[in-house]
Amino acid sequence: MTSTKPAVLWLNVTIFALTFLVAVIATPLYAYFVGFDGAQWLMLLIAFSFCGMSITAGYHRLWSHKTYEANTVVRCIFAIGGAFALQNSILHWSSDHRIHHRYVDNNDKDPYSAKMGFFYSHIGWMLREYQASRYNDYSNCRDLQKDKIVMWQHKYYVLLAVLTNFGIPFLFGLIHGDVWGALLLVGVVRLVLSHHTTFFINSLAHIWGSQPYTEKNTARDNGLLAFLTFGEGYHNFHHIFENDYRNGIRWWQFDPTKWLIKSLSWIGATRNLRTSPEDRIEKAKVRMLHKRVQKKLMDNRATNHSTQLKLARLDEEYELLVQKIADYYDAKKRLLELKKKKLLKHYESFEFLQQYNEMKRRLEEQQRSWQQLTAQYV
Repeated sequence: MTSTKPAVLWLNVTIFALTFLVAVIATPLYAYFVGFDGAQWLMLLIAFSFCGMSITAGYHRLWSHKTYEANTVVRCIFAIGGAFALQNSILHWSSDHRIHHRYVDNNDKDPYSAKMGFFYSHIGWMLREYQASRYNDYSNCRDLQKDKIVMWQHKYYVLLAVLTNFGIPFLFGLIHGDVWGALLLVGVVRLVLSHHTTFFINSLAHIWGSQPYTEKNTARDNGLLAFLTFGEGYHNFHHIFENDYRNGIRWWQFDPTKWLIKSLSWIGATRNLRTSPEDRIEKAKVRMLHKRVQKKLMDNRATNHSTQLKLARLDEEYELLVQKIADYYDAKKRLLELKKKKLLKHYESFEFLQQYNEMKRRLEEQQRSWQQLTAQYV
């Protein structure tokens, strides 16, 4: 009987296996017999952050989703950092990722479908020639093929990957006086950490966490994963609002990638930062909670008449809240336009401002009523 499994990608298997073994065996032994100092640990953090942010801010939010624009210097830095992260070229990575978003959870088309299991979505999909027909098909990235930096990096990716992964640790080791320690810590350990924290977004972020915005796919929001992945852990939000340059939309959510992109915009290095309309975000959350509470009530048929009354009340409060969200954000949009035109001193504008404040008050009241009701039913 012949095996129907796709051919093994031995280069990938060798890189992943060898780097992991060196990181977990050779590095601890070196630490025990020789030791690492503060400068080496700091360089590990800097190199890890450089790789991580090049993937999240560059490969992911800039090139894959076009959530903002960046100048030549920023794009070159991200292109070099992406090669240092050793996760294939911008063109190849973005092509895979766009397919993932288009066919998420489709085992036949999603390159790293979470429904194939943790191991497959984390690393297994890169160990065999699964879906080999898409390897050199970049038809979904015609826009990126017009980007000279993308194509330069794609053409010289192997050379750039070798130069960065050996050259940067080696140069630091020469300057610091411990080449072997640098190659182990800044070279291998940094690479393993960069690989697997990024891979967590394909695996754990589709398994572990909450779904406040949508249940149409397996993506989850997870604050701990956001901490490990420079803000990418708010994955449920990302899968429904993929064209938003933010993943963590609240000020308290850990998203250093968002902070970097926004900070660069203050000096003109990034521009045209795209965000999702606030009313759409709020409506998505309310819709998801309505669906969840509705399902819970319908699953409990102990008192049928009582359940019907609760469902009717839930629907009524939901419709009222959605309407008030729409009214408030329409008014807010108009208020911003008036502020831009500097018309708020006019009597009509002042009267509108009073109406706006009243809409805001009514929305807040309805939100409190909704929260109390859903908390009671849940």
